[in-house]
Amino acid sequence: MSSFSNRIVNWYKSNGRHDLPWRKNISPYSIWISEIMLQQTQVKTVVPYFNKFIKKYPNLDALLKASEDEILAQWSGLGFYRRAKNIYKACRVISEDFNNKLPININDLESLPGIGRSTAGAIMSIAFNKGHPILDANVKRVLGRYKKISFKTENEKQKKLWLISEKLTPNKESFEYTQGIMDLGATHCSKSRPRCDLCPVSNDCDSAFKEVSNKVSLRKAIQKPTVKLNFILPHTKNEILMHKKQASEYWESLWIPIDGNEVKIKGDQKYIKIDINHPLSHLNLDMKIRAFEIDKKYDLESNLEYKWIKKSKVHEYAMPTPIKKVVSTL
Repeated sequence: MSSFSNRIVNWYKSNGRHDLPWRKNISPYSIWISEIMLQQTQVKTVVPYFNKFIKKYPNLDALLKASEDEILAQWSGLGFYRRAKNIYKACRVISEDFNNKLPININDLESLPGIGRSTAGAIMSIAFNKGHPILDANVKRVLGRYKKISFKTENEKQKKLWLISEKLTPNKESFEYTQGIMDLGATHCSKSRPRCDLCPVSNDCDSAFKEVSNKVSLRKAIQKPTVKLNFILPHTKNEILMHKKQASEYWESLWIPIDGNEVKIKGDQKYIKIDINHPLSHLNLDMKIRAFEIDKKYDLESNLEYKWIKKSKVHEYAMPTPIKKVVSTL
């Protein structure tokens, strides 16, 4: 084991985040779910969703029986819903090709939807204690600063970082090393305020104790496009009318109100107007919702996949957080 790896391992044993729920009762299944949830999402956000998900689906056998809608319902509010859809797709592959068992071979793991090289490496290292390199955002930052690599393109940067990660990942104590380098990147080696005085590898880090240039502040913020949405939300005393979105630009496969440009309000209805601005990672949604109560439900003359959902069962459906908040008030 290299000196770098050894220091990371020892630091993790004393200072790692051992209390995270996916680091207790470790199984390949729980590590898979946690690693997918942690893609593009902070630990503090993931923790309650992970606990809820594992309570509902405590093992792979339970998850294999779940529908895509049921998995998405547990994901509701966490965002980046394609991750949940990939979990469902991976379950189908596991069922059909791997006899209902999560693969224990890294190449087979990488063949599953939603699992790339880094996620597969994390599962192998953490769940099976087999040394495989990983390269999530935190690890990229630690290794990139430690070696202070120069590169011309993003592709060249990736290749160089993978080579470094391969070289430094130990065969022994790979569980502690992998957890440790991820924790180090998430805590002391942060993006804007690294704590080099607390870092176990700062004495030979090529970037230690040097001012971090904040390129983001020097660059003009990129304006995200705004999408204007015009929804109608008919509801009876006990049910609401929703449809399952198919287009993939945002909220794919979630239940949302009907597009008011496609389906008009029936009759001369009095409605409550609700305006919502909701930012997503890649665009802003400017929503206008007209909610109105009717005596009885009706069928739509539309090709939309729509449904009258009981208000008491809303929690069983995957809905965007702002929509679920509106529905809860009706």
